[in-house]
Amino acid sequence: MSRKILVTSALPYANGAIHLGHLVEYIQTDIWVRFQKMSGNECWYVCADDTHGTPIMLRAEKEGITPEQLIARVHGEHARDFGGFGVGFDNYYSTHSPETRECANDIYLKLKAAGLIEVRTIEQFYDPVKAMFLPDRFIKGECPKCHAKDQYGDNCEVCGAAYAPTDLIEPFSAVSGARPEMRNSDHYFFKLSDPRCEAFLREYTSSGVLQNEAANKMQEWLGAPGENKLTDWDISRDAPYFGFEIPDAPGKYFYVWLDAPIGYMGSFRNLCAQKGLDFDEFFKTDSTTELYHFIGKDILYFHALFWPAELQHAGYRTPTKIFAHGFLTVDGAKMSKSRGTFITAESFLNSGLNPEWLRYYFAAKLSNTMEDIDLNFEDFCARVNSDLVGKYVNIASRSAGFIAKRFAGQLAPADENLPAIQAIMAAAPRIAELYEAREFSKAVREIMALTDAANQYVDSVKPWELAKQADRESELHAACSNALNLFRLLTALLKPILPVLAGKVESFLNIAPLTWTDTGCLLAGGHAIKTYEHLMTRVDPKLIEKLIDANKASLAPESAVDAVKTAKTAVAAAEPATDAALCTIDDFMKVDLRIARIVNAEHVDGADKLVRLTLDIGDEKTRNVFAGIKAAYDPAQLIGRLTVMVANLAPRKMKFGLSEGMVLAASDVDGKTPGIFLLTPDAGAEPGMRVK
Repeated sequence: MSRKILVTSALPYANGAIHLGHLVEYIQTDIWVRFQKMSGNECWYVCADDTHGTPIMLRAEKEGITPEQLIARVHGEHARDFGGFGVGFDNYYSTHSPETRECANDIYLKLKAAGLIEVRTIEQFYDPVKAMFLPDRFIKGECPKCHAKDQYGDNCEVCGAAYAPTDLIEPFSAVSGARPEMRNSDHYFFKLSDPRCEAFLREYTSSGVLQNEAANKMQEWLGAPGENKLTDWDISRDAPYFGFEIPDAPGKYFYVWLDAPIGYMGSFRNLCAQKGLDFDEFFKTDSTTELYHFIGKDILYFHALFWPAELQHAGYRTPTKIFAHGFLTVDGAKMSKSRGTFITAESFLNSGLNPEWLRYYFAAKLSNTMEDIDLNFEDFCARVNSDLVGKYVNIASRSAGFIAKRFAGQLAPADENLPAIQAIMAAAPRIAELYEAREFSKAVREIMALTDAANQYVDSVKPWELAKQADRESELHAACSNALNLFRLLTALLKPILPVLAGKVESFLNIAPLTWTDTGCLLAGGHAIKTYEHLMTRVDPKLIEKLIDANKASLAPESAVDAVKTAKTAVAAAEPATDAALCTIDDFMKVDLRIARIVNAEHVDGADKLVRLTLDIGDEKTRNVFAGIKAAYDPAQLIGRLTVMVANLAPRKMKFGLSEGMVLAASDVDGKTPGIFLLTPDAGAEPGMRVK
């Protein structure tokens, strides 16, 4: 029986470009949706740009255009990038729409009628220059915990501390630079702490709707039974603000996180109008349809607490499942603008790299957990070239030419008892279960094992040898026909991941679009195929270099390339000097020694000597450094301590991650005074100060 399914991905904010980190989610969702559609289910995939909020308003003002003009332009850019990676939304819409406004007003008024909306007077920072109340992220100052400068008003990016904007030392407006004033304002709150919400969320979040690790996190946020840790949610903002005005509150606007999830409903309502679908069938409380949200683990709080509570108490159905995924690292580290690994979707599409290579690589890494995945470019090249070109496409390229030249493009009957064919047919239901469970990496491994078996068959029959023997034409015909049937079956298994390539194969084989039922049948004898054309090229490593350089140039105008050269020179200069090779003062000055604060220290699993240090050297981001000091120091005693590090040492990829520098320590080379002694500066030194 066909299922009815509505699927969403998180809404990208209309204030920036789509990058490879975003694409982890959209590619994951798209693969799952394509599998559902191949399986014969009615599955709709909707999304929208998240368009409201102060950042949109301020960026539009800076560019001298209206917010509406800004979000229209960004919508086109986002749609282009998603389309380029084969993300097949049934509707890609905008939260700034009449449908979303209607749904937001409806939910708000129903929550109000249920006694779950309360007006309170709050004290808030106000920018006297811009004449506006400031969101937490637009207030900066010194962290009250670690005293890092230029930190946001809600949490410190150096030590990770969370706090209120009023806790900041020397706060200032990130909009005008003015010192903000405290003023009173009436705000509207959704009473999430209400016993009705708490009782519902305790049951809902433990019902299997979340992954285990997500459900455990929810229990932390809810508190132990009898301990309600939920706090009420401020859902309003003061004018000026780009968003929807609250129906009964002139000058008050819905906070962007109120109407962003409601944007799922708005986008689907718009699709319903286009396709003649019944919106209520999918959102009524007793709906038998399925609703799935794919999100990043960083927005789990909003999707697993606020959103279900809103829906439940406004009389709508709640999500069937909420699937959270981890983040993307590149070569073992966070995406970095200076290293050229903060890569935009547009730059990837413009580089000459095939976007389906990335779809395949992500699929080979993705599971149904919240673990991060890593994009290693060396592994990327090797895996794509080996799996897709060397194994999968190779089956067709070694067989199709003989069918065209010797047999007028017509296939012989396939041997349905061939072990390689039987193996694929037997594995298809198991691979379907893996797709359903979002265990894509396991599915890929199984498919590639089947691909290996198909290649072993081709290697065993050697069509190229049969073609040299005039009396073995029928064997050649059968061998190549079997190979192309194997290729068709494997294409059906890979189609959710590689829809564009599958489309080319369907055209070449002269067949209708493949469905999952096609994994259980073969092409008939006499079926005519078209002339084979090359389906996929190998990854050229030079294109990877070009991509990274392009992102360095566009995102790091201060010349990251020169910085790398400087760091390499500094490393050479830091080599121990001998009498025959003394360094000059100029050599020494190439080494960038900085005061660093150890904001975190922890043991490294599997390492006998290493401690992982997180260092603040006054930059926008912290540095990750592995130091061989485990024998001398308890990591817990290092946190908060000042030390000295080499800040321009070339990053070193290690088994346990990327080390982005080196801390300085003393030891006796003769062993007379055994031990390791971490260098510590005098009182008064601050993170980021240069040592010279």
